[in-house]
Amino acid sequence: MNRLTRITAILMQLQSKKIVTAKEIAERFEISLRTVYRDVKTLQDAGVPISSENGVGYFIVDGYRLPPISLTEEEANSLIISETFIKKQGDKSLSKNFNSLLIKIKSTLKNFQKENVELLSSRTLNFHKGDIIESNWLSDIQNAISSKTQASITYNSLYKEELTKRNIEPQAVYFTNNVWIVIAFCHLRDELREFRLDRISHLNNTLIPFEKLKHFNLQEYFESFQA
Repeated sequence: MNRLTRITAILMQLQSKKIVTAKEIAERFEISLRTVYRDVKTLQDAGVPISSENGVGYFIVDGYRLPPISLTEEEANSLIISETFIKKQGDKSLSKNFNSLLIKIKSTLKNFQKENVELLSSRTLNFHKGDIIESNWLSDIQNAISSKTQASITYNSLYKEELTKRNIEPQAVYFTNNVWIVIAFCHLRDELREFRLDRISHLNNTLIPFEKLKHFNLQEYFESFQA
């Protein structure tokens, strides 16, 4: 990768997160921290409003955006693999949102890239094992996690066949055994619980801020089961 291509890629990386550390940039491009500082300085000299916070990282001032970019053929091809997996993961809201995103991305491709993507799409299969377990709440759950607001759900327990209404504070999601799971603080049980998204029959984002759980670490959560 030449320096111009790397600097452009660094700019896109800075736009992908609120704050990006010099270490993250160095590891991604396998360059020294000194080279990172020099590349960032080049961007600043070119007029890109990059600021830094000591001990935290770099960030781009709100309001600055890159013009639309073109994808490489390899990047476009990777979308096909993503599409085959997302079609088989079961949650309709995720499939719908990804399909909308894919249409927008494909619209930026050159004609020969579009033809190649369509060819690969027709020749890529995912031999999924087991039945697809459908749900439709992943997008709403993600919104609740990012906005730190409670969700009101109607939940059908798998083991007790019990239908209950609960207010939950969603903290994280994971996918296992063909099912999406949300880890959430349950107000009804007054503790952290796991809920299968396919067992939720109704969900409403209440816009009420979290009240019970102020800190959650996904890695610590799973490590607690191994202790």
